[in-house]
Amino acid sequence: MRLSVVATLYRSATTIAEFHARVVAAATQVTDDIEIVLVNDGSPDNSLALALALVQQDPRVIVVDLARNFGHHKAMMTGLAHASGDLVFLLDCDLEEPPELLQEFRATLEREDCDVVYGVQRLRRGGLVERVTGDLFFRLTEMLSDHTIPRNVVTARLMRREYVRALVRYRDREFMIAHLWAITGFRQVAVPVDKLSLSPTTYSLRRRIQMAVKHVTTTSTKLLYVFLYSGMVICTLSVLVTLFYLVRYFTSGIGVDGFTSLIVSVWFFGGTTVLILGVLGIYIANILSETRRRPYAVVRRVHRAALPDG
Repeated sequence: MRLSVVATLYRSATTIAEFHARVVAAATQVTDDIEIVLVNDGSPDNSLALALALVQQDPRVIVVDLARNFGHHKAMMTGLAHASGDLVFLLDCDLEEPPELLQEFRATLEREDCDVVYGVQRLRRGGLVERVTGDLFFRLTEMLSDHTIPRNVVTARLMRREYVRALVRYRDREFMIAHLWAITGFRQVAVPVDKLSLSPTTYSLRRRIQMAVKHVTTTSTKLLYVFLYSGMVICTLSVLVTLFYLVRYFTSGIGVDGFTSLIVSVWFFGGTTVLILGVLGIYIANILSETRRRPYAVVRRVHRAALPDG
């Protein structure tokens, strides 16, 4: 059995050495046939140089160097595409998710006879703002998405080859990887884990809002139906109100005047129209991105240890 460990590198210079040592210690307790795939996602520090040094020290290390920073999720998908193991262990290299989870995940995989074991935080980390915004993100996606994703899911997951093969077949250009994890299906089991807070999160409030908008507008049709039904309700109400004033005018002679009512109506319908056009514009932009069929990541070079002569 071959085991692949996949991780991404971005500002990882301070943790990569310890990560490698702990991953090797954990993986060799499962099997001696391992590979470690490190994807350099355009890291601005010397993470790449340190990873290349590991390639020289440990021939089991493979470094996939992306042409630039494409983002965490796309880098993970690229790493999974380069993994060749019967089992694939995916996690971040910042050590907030302990590599030692591998043993627990493997035991659960065998005991439950499932295809995927993934981690879910017991208690969401961070301060009040981070926890509140995270909760709002999941509430929004649950309310508007066609497919829900597990709450507080972490990167760490152990997957069988069949699942990984199905996962990397997705060619979406704009995606949230947790959504792809969920819709791929197979038998998946969640395991509560403790995620450490060793470094500030890179997912700011602005980035979370962008992710939520991107996720909803690339995976959901509910939002379109919300506007469809809202438009029907507004249209019906406007017709009823118009009929009411017409009947009152012909029966009682009471007319309707007032500059304020006119301006309020214009603002309301004008704002509604702009909002709907904005949402439709996002959908159209996402359709354009998908139909271009551009690769979601570009590999600059794959570094492997040189094979001995003969």
